[in-house]
Amino acid sequence: QVKNAKLYVTFGNNPAVTRASGGGQSWEFFSAARRNGTRMVFIDPIYSDTMAGRNAEWIPIRPSTDAALCEAIAYVLITENLVDKAFIDRYTIGYDEDSLPASAKPGSSYRSHILGLGPDKTPKTPERAAGITNVPAERIVRLARDMAAAKPCFISQGWAPQRRMNGETQSTAIAMMALLTGQVGLPGTNSGAREGDSYGIDTGLPTGKNPIGKSFPIFLWPRAVKDAKGMTALNAGVRGCDRLEHNIKFIWNTQGNTLVNQHGGVNQIREILEDEKLVETIVVVDNQMTPSARFADYVLPDTMNQEIDDMQGDAYAVGDYNYIVACPKAADILWEQKPNYWIMTEMAKRFGLEEKFTEGRTQKEWIRWGYEQTLAKAAKQPDPIKLPGFDEFWAKGFVKYHMGRDSGIVLKAFREDPEKHPLKTPSGRIEIYSERLAKIAETWELPKTKGQEIHPIPRFIATAEMLGQGDPLEQKYPLEVYGYHGAGRTHSTYHNVPWLRALHPDELMINPIDAEPRGIKTGDKVRVFNDRGSLIIPAFVTARVIPHLVAMPQGAWYRPDEKGVDQGACFNVLTTLEATPLAKGNPSHTNLVQVEKI
Repeated sequence: QVKNAKLYVTFGNNPAVTRASGGGQSWEFFSAARRNGTRMVFIDPIYSDTMAGRNAEWIPIRPSTDAALCEAIAYVLITENLVDKAFIDRYTIGYDEDSLPASAKPGSSYRSHILGLGPDKTPKTPERAAGITNVPAERIVRLARDMAAAKPCFISQGWAPQRRMNGETQSTAIAMMALLTGQVGLPGTNSGAREGDSYGIDTGLPTGKNPIGKSFPIFLWPRAVKDAKGMTALNAGVRGCDRLEHNIKFIWNTQGNTLVNQHGGVNQIREILEDEKLVETIVVVDNQMTPSARFADYVLPDTMNQEIDDMQGDAYAVGDYNYIVACPKAADILWEQKPNYWIMTEMAKRFGLEEKFTEGRTQKEWIRWGYEQTLAKAAKQPDPIKLPGFDEFWAKGFVKYHMGRDSGIVLKAFREDPEKHPLKTPSGRIEIYSERLAKIAETWELPKTKGQEIHPIPRFIATAEMLGQGDPLEQKYPLEVYGYHGAGRTHSTYHNVPWLRALHPDELMINPIDAEPRGIKTGDKVRVFNDRGSLIIPAFVTARVIPHLVAMPQGAWYRPDEKGVDQGACFNVLTTLEATPLAKGNPSHTNLVQVEKI
């Protein structure tokens, strides 16, 4: 739908790297933008590869301040009568006092908050936002007017803005831009979320049902190792019970480097994993000796993808088409490694569950089963999809198909008839004011750290470790840092491939304004550090990153020396174990640091 938009505005989004492809989502995106000359505006602390060489405008912004910018845009839209009130009245609740739920306090609507009629009595003017975001007030006003005038306007965001300590409300604040302008459910528009994928119909292995029924947010697993009984529904988002009962004593980690490398607070996690009074047994199944595998008591060597028959159902980040790819083995297994399916079958056998696990099928038979299940789904589509039989597919190597009735228009049916096609919210409408969030805000027990707040409406929240917001820590650590997705790997996968490292070296982007007084030039090795850890990395001096922010690719493998200084440039030695307020997620972009030349 980008091809139908006159204006494309996106926040913290770099699809040229995060959705890179020769014929998938990023290729389609750029083709669509060129089709009718869609004007593009990117709001980002970094001049990214997506902008480079294209007809795109860059609005540099301080990290974590997107919500403040959105509040100021909303102020302009409201005070200049540019809000699509007809859309707001029909499809949303909580925008103004007239549409607030009965349980809401007077003055708690979104409009009241923006105009300074709410509890904080502070109008969210462009001048106020300019001091927070570093985006000039006149530029904010012009952007607001442009967004209101462009019909259609496609508004989106990447996943960077939510990976902050105030990430949940940053994400919803951006989505408000689409709502206020009524640019939802029409050709050339979006919902304010990330651009979607044409998710396909491929069928994976059945997963069974966990009889326990108790769960907690995965980012909090280190806490569940040390103090599970202290984790409750109100302080840790526990579900299925009021509180947990037992500390984690056993960890099984299959095919992933998330145990260490991709989690916050690597140095703090290291202490937890090394203490055998805490986690007594760690099993890692992998085909690389990753940083996570180095902490294992048992390493079960998995096969490489090329050594077994497999199949890929690819409907994520590939654009408008979906693919099923046959992966017949290209080499025999040479040593003692075994396929993960064999490992899990042997485990199931020892628990007396082999038949339940395998259902009598080999891995190759499960591949055929999955494809034939997909064939059955394809035939039942409103516009039936024609796919070849399994044997023809396996011989050809891949099939490509299109979800026929997927127009790409987000919330199209809801826009056409909200009564017939209500949303899955309690009211059936878009909830600008959420009664559920209001209740959570009243009942949940949150840490006392600055920014640990939950509100029923989208709004800017200043947090700890955020420049310009009064954190005394910035006197010691005057730079912000975040870890972006680099082009040389997927998270931490392929970090250990030497020629990819040569093409895409790990470097710290630093602005000349910050590099010069530190005597730093491109290629110099620098130490990046805060109270949580330190790492060594070469510098790349560039004006593509804003002043007082440094940035580096995330996913480098953790490699501490004897003093605990990471020589592998693993970004997460700098990040925290404290979770975000609502989702209890990873606030990986909220960090203050200092940088010094070695």
